[in-house]
Amino acid sequence: MQRWRGYDAVPGGWGRSVVTIGVFDGVHKGHQATIGHAVARARELGVRSVVVTFDPHPAEVVRPGSHPAVLTEPARKAELIEALGVDALCVVPFTPEFSRLPAEAFVHDILVEHLHATLVVVGDNFRFGHRAAGDVALLERLGRAFGFAVEGAPLVAEAGTVFSSTYIRACVAAGDVAAAAAALGRPHRVEGVVVRGDQRGRELGYPTANLLTHRYTAVPADGVYAARLIRRGHPPLAAAVSVGTNPTFSGRERRVEAYALDFSGDLYGERLALDFVAHLREQRKYDAIEPLLAQIAEDVERTRRVLG
Repeated sequence: MQRWRGYDAVPGGWGRSVVTIGVFDGVHKGHQATIGHAVARARELGVRSVVVTFDPHPAEVVRPGSHPAVLTEPARKAELIEALGVDALCVVPFTPEFSRLPAEAFVHDILVEHLHATLVVVGDNFRFGHRAAGDVALLERLGRAFGFAVEGAPLVAEAGTVFSSTYIRACVAAGDVAAAAAALGRPHRVEGVVVRGDQRGRELGYPTANLLTHRYTAVPADGVYAARLIRRGHPPLAAAVSVGTNPTFSGRERRVEAYALDFSGDLYGERLALDFVAHLREQRKYDAIEPLLAQIAEDVERTRRVLG
């Protein structure tokens, strides 16, 4: 998959293409259906498929301070999009200047002049241009003027629930990682670099990897979880993960700490990922070390059973 930063980076001589546009945070089942439809139509038409997305999230530029929790970091999002068979990914820097681009100029500059769209595939709720003034109806009218077709991809729902990034963020924030996984089509992933903590886990016999995450990462609600710890170039490890402030020790800093089962080694400085599989329990404060150790042992065994 070719990757471009900005539509000015599209190589000269780029032929006709099928384009789909969106933030695609999470690359959930709804996104997968839209992108998959674009890829299939491109193959039918004998042209290449292009995904156009944005960085940073448009909400942060349009309404500073309102950046939503991020389900997939840029590199992870690109990997997931590539796995769907896309030919090219164009990441448009979403700047204040770009946010003021009128809907008509958005279509002309990106879809017509640079990507030579023959077909544009978008979700039914697609909006674009300054103040989100453009909708699917306007896109269709502009398509007739500029010579490209538009196909809407219906929203994906199961049991009456429409899958969206907003819905998945709410699931993660509530600690319902199983519901998030059902909408994503895979476990929700949190990535970060292992940094030194208080060394308390090591003293208790359960050394943990303390994950430093990006400030906007969608971290699950405080609690204990069964997860798979992902190290590049290594098999996944079962992990019992604590999210919270360590109330037994009157902690104040919210942390993500993972105890990797059946593992001994130094993970400091490594970039890891945690795939959250199941919520085991809420965070609790214990009055003594002994009941805490007994609970941790139970958490570890439950993690082992959940992950098989």
